[in-house]
This record gives sequence, C-alpha cells and structure tokens, in this order.
Amino acid sequence: SSLMRCNPLPDFGGGHPDPNLTYAADLIKRMGLLSDGSENSSMAISDLPTLGVANDGDGDRNLIAGAGCFVTPSDSLAVICDNWESIPHFSKAGGPRGVARSMPSSAALDVVAKARGIPCFCTPTGWKFFGNLMGSKELFGKADYTPFLCGEESFGTGSDHIREKDGLWAALAWLSILMKSNDTTSGSPLVSVSDIIKNHWKKYGRNFYCRYDYE
Repeated sequence: SSLMRCNPLPDFGGGHPDPNLTYAADLIKRMGLLSDGSENSSMAISDLPTLGVANDGDGDRNLIAGAGCFVTPSDSLAVICDNWESIPHFSKAGGPRGVARSMPSSAALDVVAKARGIPCFCTPTGWKFFGNLMGSKELFGKADYTPFLCGEESFGTGSDHIREKDGLWAALAWLSILMKSNDTTSGSPLVSVSDIIKNHWKKYGRNFYCRYDYE
C-alpha cells in the first residue's frame, strides 16, 4: 500500500504525531533519504515514490518529500508561491494578494514575493498573526490581502480558505504543481520534486536557516 500509519489510534501507535525528519523517519527512509534529509545514494531513484507526504494527527501540518529530495517547509512555501498559477484557489483570483511567513522561517518566500510583486509580511510565531492579515479588510478597514498564502518553519502551510494550517491542502498544492510541471508532450521525462526544487534554487538562489529545539 502507498499509505502508512493510516489506522487511527488513540496513542498514534506509540509514535509522535508531528511530521518532521525525526518523527516521520519511516517515510523519510522510504523516500530514499537519510535522517538529516540528505539523499541516500545507495538507493536507486527509479525505485522510489514520486511524492511523499506526512501529516500530523489533525492534518494541519505537513512534510513534503520527493524521491531522494527533502523539501524544507520554507522552500515548500516559496515554491507554492512561485507556482500559484497551478493552484485553483489562487489562479481563479489572479494570484495571491498577500503572503506571509513566521519570523524563524527562511527568507525564501520574501525573494519570490518581491520578484512576483506580491506584498510579503514577516510575523511573530503564531497563526493568529496570519489571521490578522487575512482579515485586514474586514476587521481593520485596511488592504485586502486575500487570497492569502502563509506558512511557518514548523511544517505549517495554509491559506485563507479555512484561515488555519492545512496539511492536506499543502499536499494537494504540490500535486497540482507536479501536474502542471508535467503538462507537456507525452514521452517527456518526468519533472520530479527534486527538479522543481533545484530549478527554484537556480532561479532565486538558496536560503539557509537554523532552528534549535530543546526537548
């Protein structure tokens, strides 16, 4: 089966509900990655799934991986922003009117937003700050930033469709990007998650950041 840990259990099967490199280790291994997110060169790319997605217990957080390619939450957000034409929620409205990231996230989103002419905000940690921007017009009589795209380094991605993190929506967004990227003449090589990420870095450069967790 392509599904992993999909039997609802009160204790999450003894595992941790958050999706990250540590707690989604079985998916990371299945995608041909090492525990630090780097490619496991001993595994053949052709034998690996095209896309791997992990969600947490309530489906609001997400982890995205391709064959031999771990996508950081910050890069995922930036790629979604740059490929908004592939996502119906944005394409129907002519693109997002505003984007935002949490302060600990990398500046990858900022670079894309500047190039695409989209207002970009850096907020304190906490989804409520994204909510204030989504409700800017209704609540404060300010500019309308919807449709809106936002995310944080802790594997949260979302939009204004429910004004909360939505890991399932993020997975569908990546499926839409993959579909659009492969909307070419039959017989062309498959454009992979790794191709999308590497092409993104070539176009915008690569952003690095560090987060330290003390548990």
